[in-house]
Amino acid sequence: MKVVLAFSGGLDTSFCVPWLKENKGAEVITVTVNTGGAAREDLDQVARQARAVGADEHREIDARRSVYEGFISTLIQGNVLRGQVYPLSVAAERTQQAIEVARVARDVGADAVAHGSTGAGNDQVRFDIAFRVLLDLPILTPIRDLGLSREEGAAYLEERGLPVPEGAARYSINRGLWGTTLGGDWTHDPWTGPPADAFGEAGGEAPPSREIVLGWEKGLPVSLEGKSLDGPDLVEALSGILAPYRIGRAIHIGETVLGIKGRIGFEAGAALLLIQAHRELEKLVLTRWQAFWKDQLAAFFGDRLHEGQAFDPVMKDIAALVRSSQERVEGETRVRLEEGRFLVTGVRSPFSLMDPSVARYGETNALWNGEEARAFAKVSAIPAWLHHRAGKKGEA
Repeated sequence: MKVVLAFSGGLDTSFCVPWLKENKGAEVITVTVNTGGAAREDLDQVARQARAVGADEHREIDARRSVYEGFISTLIQGNVLRGQVYPLSVAAERTQQAIEVARVARDVGADAVAHGSTGAGNDQVRFDIAFRVLLDLPILTPIRDLGLSREEGAAYLEERGLPVPEGAARYSINRGLWGTTLGGDWTHDPWTGPPADAFGEAGGEAPPSREIVLGWEKGLPVSLEGKSLDGPDLVEALSGILAPYRIGRAIHIGETVLGIKGRIGFEAGAALLLIQAHRELEKLVLTRWQAFWKDQLAAFFGDRLHEGQAFDPVMKDIAALVRSSQERVEGETRVRLEEGRFLVTGVRSPFSLMDPSVARYGETNALWNGEEARAFAKVSAIPAWLHHRAGKKGEA
């Protein structure tokens, strides 16, 4: 039996390798899909972990460009933040990882695919839906089926003399292009804050405040500090700039796919900054109703992606509308960086709808006169005036 396992190198997927070999007699091919956020040494360590726990073959796939072009670009153009807080750091990456694992399964003629998701989280649904849409193979889920705790998984590896990933019993960490998410015991009590080391070492004082400039075309970032970069490289470069400032650290409570409440910590400075900078540039060039309807549909896109429904055909339809709205979202945004925060201090675009030759808000105008403004206000009051007037008649 040949099984292709989505492998992160963490505790749960490390458990799956020996368990599948012992209980299914499987030849296990582990697949790590790099969706960003991992240094070369991290990926090498994942490969060593796969071999150490008994993988028959290990593959690494670079999917940074695919996840950016397939999902993250729409999240930027749509200003998608779940609960107005969280930039969906995991949802897009899990879907892309499942796509790549399915591709390997087809290539090697696998008899089954497997993942290490628990039965209480969102990832199980994301992986399962993708595998069911893309493959006609059994889906093996040892962690979910056994209902293992992290302590039990670690003990299983220790009993067999297999390496337990460092910190596995305390935290569940997912690093990706669109941010890092943190799980662990502290997230289960909404009154408990993150441990001091949850986000890594403090790293001393933040650098001095500074401003950076981002260039945009068709609603996507194309340059950083005057240097042209493609999407994934720009996100990673921006993350490197923001990390010493400790920008983008937050906690999110929200609805899970299963209908229960979930809580995570996350660090996603690049995602939060790009979304906010994009939103400010968009305000300059889009009409009111372009922005309104685009944002409604983009929020729905984010919800469905969060729930693992990336393959619903409506997703392509929404992405097409979002892209269409971005034709004139071009220009530059200037952002000031300070410890723990950022501020978009300036935007400019050749398609700006803010034209001082027409009017200066709150001051002067050239396109209409005072009498026309008075008439506009009078006509604008008609619906509310009629409603108010009818209510008075009813009181008589």
